[in-house]
Amino acid sequence: MLKKILFVILCFCGLIATAQQKDSLSIKNGIDNPSILSTHHFGIFSSRLNTNFKYAPPQKTTFAFNYTSGNNFQPFVESYFPKDPAVREQLSQIKWYDRPFNFIDQETTPADYLNIVIDAVIKEFRATVNIPINKHHELGITLRSYLITKGKYPFSIFTSDEGIEWFHSNVAGGEDPFGRRYYGLNQVNFRYQDRNGNTLELNNNDFFIGGLEFNHYYYPKLSINETQNIYLNFGTHLGLNTSKFNASIDVGISANAIKKLALKNNYELNLAIGANLLRKNIINFKEVIDLGNNPYLGTLEGEIEITKYTKKGNFNAFGINYHVQSRYNKKAEAGYYKLLGKWREINGGWQNGVYTLYKPLSSWNFIYTYGTPKYLLSLFIKEDLEVNNAPDFQTGVSLKIPISK
Repeated sequence: MLKKILFVILCFCGLIATAQQKDSLSIKNGIDNPSILSTHHFGIFSSRLNTNFKYAPPQKTTFAFNYTSGNNFQPFVESYFPKDPAVREQLSQIKWYDRPFNFIDQETTPADYLNIVIDAVIKEFRATVNIPINKHHELGITLRSYLITKGKYPFSIFTSDEGIEWFHSNVAGGEDPFGRRYYGLNQVNFRYQDRNGNTLELNNNDFFIGGLEFNHYYYPKLSINETQNIYLNFGTHLGLNTSKFNASIDVGISANAIKKLALKNNYELNLAIGANLLRKNIINFKEVIDLGNNPYLGTLEGEIEITKYTKKGNFNAFGINYHVQSRYNKKAEAGYYKLLGKWREINGGWQNGVYTLYKPLSSWNFIYTYGTPKYLLSLFIKEDLEVNNAPDFQTGVSLKIPISK
């Protein structure tokens, strides 16, 4: 099934590229990034927001296809959340790893319970159409889908278990620092039971449509555009999540600023900063899995991009992007939860499946873009800073072409 879907998409892209040979993209429109959103095992079920660092709407309607691969690994861990305020207060005085376990008897010590284990290479396929409405407004429509895999060669060269553990053993990290070898390489073990008793489970080669997203951007005309080469844009966002685990609607807002600096010898420097806020599950169409009890996901992102224009009118651009997202669960619970896992058998990170839900998630992204009047080709790699393995390492490629005359 997947091969047929990919074949149709590739043929569609080829037909568009052939049929629109006379069309062209604006050679450079700020920092025109691919989707660099992580393959986080909760995030893939919600319509998270990509930051927009463009100066203005595209001159023509464009089509972009984005492929991403991320290695997610978090060993099985259980968590108990006591309901009694007195017990919570008592546990809050003790370090989380030293807290006693006494929640088996629900009559004497009532507590909510959840468990989670994540082991898969998650593939994301994202198709986006950006439509200029006028000189100041743009509409973007995105369809996103996901494939759960074992991550074997040759389809996951950089994000496979073997590649990552080879790096740990031979370059940095040490031998099996997080327990991948202990549990076995090239496995799919994707299961989560929320505190309401609902279960989310995915298996090898499971494919699903994550949702449809609508993004509107407004680019105001300001004097600083001409005098300071500073550009602003503001976004409103609507996401329709279509998976059986989270059939819902999300809404969001965003604001972004870009500073352009023209340098000598056909070089250009762009500096950008952006922020967005997503209200998850503002409408649920049925009972959904609890994918984090923090209803808001906020993101702060900054980037530096250096561009070199060629004599033929093309360009090469390299960007360094810092991205941080707010936590999935309410911070207060981290003060009293109790975690259970194989901490003796695993060198480190046995607690990550729950522990990192209470921490902001941050990453560095390194992005290369080659641009011509006919297309933009982008490659990126993502490395998390919190070592939360959600994902540990991620790569992506994107192709953007014009589809209107």
